[in-house]
Amino acid sequence: MKRITTITLTLVAAAFFAACGAPAGNSPAANNANTNSNANSATKPVAAAPTKDALFALEKSAWEAWKNHDNKFWDTYLSDKGVGFGPTGRMDKAASIKAMADDKAEVKSYSFSDENMTMLGNDVAVLTFKAEQDYTRDGKKGPSPVWASSVYVRDGDKWKELLYVENLVVDPKAPPAKPAAPAAAKKDEVKPADTKPDSLTDSLMAIETKAWEAWKTRDKAGIEAAMGKGFQYVSGLGVKNRDDALKLWGDSKCEGLDYKFSDPMGISITPDVSLVTYRADVKGKCDGNALSPSLWVASFDTKEGEAWKNAFYTDVNR
Repeated sequence: MKRITTITLTLVAAAFFAACGAPAGNSPAANNANTNSNANSATKPVAAAPTKDALFALEKSAWEAWKNHDNKFWDTYLSDKGVGFGPTGRMDKAASIKAMADDKAEVKSYSFSDENMTMLGNDVAVLTFKAEQDYTRDGKKGPSPVWASSVYVRDGDKWKELLYVENLVVDPKAPPAKPAAPAAAKKDEVKPADTKPDSLTDSLMAIETKAWEAWKTRDKAGIEAAMGKGFQYVSGLGVKNRDDALKLWGDSKCEGLDYKFSDPMGISITPDVSLVTYRADVKGKCDGNALSPSLWVASFDTKEGEAWKNAFYTDVNR
């Protein structure tokens, strides 16, 4: 796998839950400082509407850069708002570029299947696909196959990657993988900035909390209220649409459910799309299976009328 998640998050397993989203009636606070610059510059060249083929060609160019150790590629490929998950936690663009430069993976081959593209408004595109990858790192074979999510944002006349997450394909009846011990930070490693409270993050996390509470209390209607019309969830179980995710989270027989959030960070991507990432510690069982106890979550909200709804959700073990 080409990005920093493969450097540190190997053998990830799917969580069998994660109530996500934005119940109707909640609105993230405006954050003009983070709003997509396209909305503020009428004279700036604008990228053409994306096609599935065009964005997957861009995606494959990134995998080629990973395979060939083309470290100059990443600076123009990644969005300035880019987010990733690495050994020290959440990573920004600078930390991601350094992680790719330090990566010593030996890549023999890769291939994609089950390719799909979904738009979140006009300026954010989500690619989902299954990837087979044959590579080694530090003498160890890399995980394969994986379900991957790659989110792109329109930036002037280009499309740039905002987020990449992958999960090892898993058997839904298998127990969750034991979380790896946190990696020790290297002396010269670029560390992410500490998150600070802000109104956008607070608003987005209030939305997340309501949805997780609905999951915890087995309130299926509350879970459904959080989901947008085109909602998608991606994990090691694959890509689930709105109906399938609602069945997974609302109909499973669960016990002892609880959760705790930490280290949240929200960003406004466009006026109608926001992203919040955070840590979630989880307890409980569903359908007899212990839930993955520690996760990094990426949750995208979009505006439907006057209400904010969850449009895309993914998580990985940490």
